Amino acid sequence: MNKHAVAVAVAALAAFTLPALAQDKTFDLKFSSWVPPAHALHVAVKEWGDSLSKATKGSVKVTLYPSQQLGKADDHYDMARDGIADVTYIALGYQAGRLPMGEAGNLPFLMTNADGGSMGLDAWYRKYSAKEMPDVMMCLAFVHDPGTLHAKKRITLPADIKGMKIRSAHGTMADYITAMGGTNVRVSAPEARQALESGVADAITFPWKSIILFGIDKVVNYHMDEAFYVASFAWLINKGKYAAMSAGQKKAIDSHCNNEWAGKVGRTWGAYEAAGRDEMRKLPGHTVYKLTPPQVAAWRKASDPVYTKWADTARKAGWDADQALKELRASLAKYKAEFK
Repeated sequence: MNKHAVAVAVAALAAFTLPALAQDKTFDLKFSSWVPPAHALHVAVKEWGDSLSKATKGSVKVTLYPSQQLGKADDHYDMARDGIADVTYIALGYQAGRLPMGEAGNLPFLMTNADGGSMGLDAWYRKYSAKEMPDVMMCLAFVHDPGTLHAKKRITLPADIKGMKIRSAHGTMADYITAMGGTNVRVSAPEARQALESGVADAITFPWKSIILFGIDKVVNYHMDEAFYVASFAWLINKGKYAAMSAGQKKAIDSHCNNEWAGKVGRTWGAYEAAGRDEMRKLPGHTVYKLTPPQVAAWRKASDPVYTKWADTARKAGWDADQALKELRASLAKYKAEFK
């Protein structure tokens, strides 16, 4: 074989072997969720997964495991850390004081919508999450559309809470309820209907459409039409799984873990929840009612102890609480989501 023939053969061999050597390892990321398959958050999960797969030319895929298949709602932080799931989302308020700065997003009467609220929270929380969550990778932070009080009776003033048993959305709302003389009922979202049905709880703080999705509309009839609170969440990725990826795959993950995607997740879920308000109005036997400005002022005043408790907790963790809250409000205002 002459030199030219040898060169051609080597080039042909390289043409077949080099792409194989350069090809990325494939990953099928297990995404764990505790809500049922029909939940609107899973629409955002699918959008995120499909976009990530496209960006990695199919080398990274996402498989959803809904309805607590891989673990309970409260355990999703540890599941992401330990690799039980590759991607999870956590309710920051389910972490029992573990993430004090993240819980700032749960303060009542703070924000008015999900898309701007998600972008505002995400932009603000990133510098804190790196220190609060060193053993996981925070992809993005987001909130649901503002939820409210749904009860077996009409509630208009903080004094009405005294003596009531209320399933609270998270620890911050639990503090708010107890500060007004109520009793907090600690159960996760999938367990909430049973608590109300059995009389363990008299009311619940919950977003609008999810009340119907979880069947809770069968056991509560009165719904306060006010941006009472949001629940803040974080989308987490197992650090070991991320570290095992190629530089190109990491770049694709990074481009899907940003403020723009925080807004997309919030917008998708938020639109779904917001639609539940009008749907609730049309259901027979249900009363949806607005508060007067003096009533709103009374509720906001009643939340003072909750803000004080959060600030004290943040200071004990080494943060400048006053400055942090000021920056959070400014971030929410930038994205047109601040409650005024």
